[in-house]
Amino acid sequence: MSVHPLPEVDVVVVGSGPNGLAAAVTLARAGLSVQVLDSEDTIGGGARTLDLGLAPGIVHDICSAAHPLALASPFFAEFDIRARGVRAIAPTASYAQPLEAGPAAIAWHDVERTAEGLGADGPAWRALLGTLSRHQDLVVELALGDKRSLPPALLTPGALAAAPLYGALIGLQGTPAWDLPFRTEPARALLGGVAAHAIGRMPSLAMAATAGLLGTIAHGVGWPIPVGGSQSIVDALVADLRAHGGTVHTGHHVRTWRDVPAARAVLLDTPAPAAAEILANRLPASLERALRRFPHGDAAAKVDFVLSGPVPWRDPEVGEAGTQHLGGTREQMAHAEAEVAAGRLPAQPVTLVSDPSVADPSRRSGSLRPLWAYAHVPAGDTTDPTELVTAQIERFAPGFRDLVVAARGIPASQMSAHNPALVGGDISMGRVTMAGMIARPTARFDPYRLGPTGWYLCSSATPPGPGVHGMSGWHAARRVLAHEFGITQPPDLSPAPVS
Repeated sequence: MSVHPLPEVDVVVVGSGPNGLAAAVTLARAGLSVQVLDSEDTIGGGARTLDLGLAPGIVHDICSAAHPLALASPFFAEFDIRARGVRAIAPTASYAQPLEAGPAAIAWHDVERTAEGLGADGPAWRALLGTLSRHQDLVVELALGDKRSLPPALLTPGALAAAPLYGALIGLQGTPAWDLPFRTEPARALLGGVAAHAIGRMPSLAMAATAGLLGTIAHGVGWPIPVGGSQSIVDALVADLRAHGGTVHTGHHVRTWRDVPAARAVLLDTPAPAAAEILANRLPASLERALRRFPHGDAAAKVDFVLSGPVPWRDPEVGEAGTQHLGGTREQMAHAEAEVAAGRLPAQPVTLVSDPSVADPSRRSGSLRPLWAYAHVPAGDTTDPTELVTAQIERFAPGFRDLVVAARGIPASQMSAHNPALVGGDISMGRVTMAGMIARPTARFDPYRLGPTGWYLCSSATPPGPGVHGMSGWHAARRVLAHEFGITQPPDLSPAPVS
């Protein structure tokens, strides 16, 4: 914790989540002096890995466990986390959708194997997701761009076919036409489960866009799990920041602009309403109102388990996936998400589960292993989710209860206790809608710049939205370089920059 006034620097970044660190690294690489401030005692925001004291030798990922965007994100691709020693292992199956009637639907890394398992819907899956996965870069740029510029991949061969196909997927899966092109429940549920990552009513265009992006990556680079936990990504970012003269100060609470040391530019890796509170009465009135009114989304409640063995899935192949989507059929998931949106706690909430030791055996300690789980619940819900999540896992893995050695449940209302950005359990820093993905948090041409103040927003409350991808921070940092420092050529982020 800082006990002396911090020195003046070129740039201050408030928040050490992946977006804040992406911005800090980019700015430090450009030769600027950079300070990162965080209110917590540990660095990383939603990408931290900590010992929660549940069992000796077992650590848990605080927010994110599997990382579909860690290798696909253009920022992380340029930063090259693998070259920096981050081992990210993609399981043989990216995600699985257990069903009560019949075998589970599995999204294998291999699209052909996935198609074979989907029977009558195999050809449609291959034609849609298989084609998109061959043009992964285009889909990623469309989804993770700043929504203000033309993605470079649109100029590549095949883009004219792949871009309309991605649009068609969104148009079908995001509307009442979502029965098309799939005819069977396994295929519909498999895509519905990955859409539910966006948390919201189904169908919706935003959830369909999420399904298209994550489904494409599942058959492209896969959904990797970092060896040792999410913290390894954070550690690589911090190491590079420090190597280029940047500093990180923990235990430094920023409640108002007065808590920030003098700097030519300040970037906030915070929710939009928090940015308005920090800059109260220092922003254009219309902008401050828009930031304060940016709606929070529905919530997640977290359970960290310690198990004495692997989850006993009814269908053993489910255990080969790095992530499981528990909600049953697509209609059952849609009902549960509608209950959440209406402010009611579902009896069987959509639940995401990950056993990181499937890809990373080093996460085990003897016979013990961690298990990560989220349940979708109404914003601010005060219910301890432990029993709710346990029952949902038991629904598809009879005997699960017998393996639970320890568990820690965090209600949605308490998620902000370990990460102030997760207000009421909103892990997306704002409601995820198609309009909101573009006008996030406002419809201004530059959604990152907070007026003529020299302050910027670089969190998931800006395009492209939620996810561990660093893109919001990267987009914001490049605007800071141009607007505040006259630097129009972004710096090289590779481990060994070309001189």
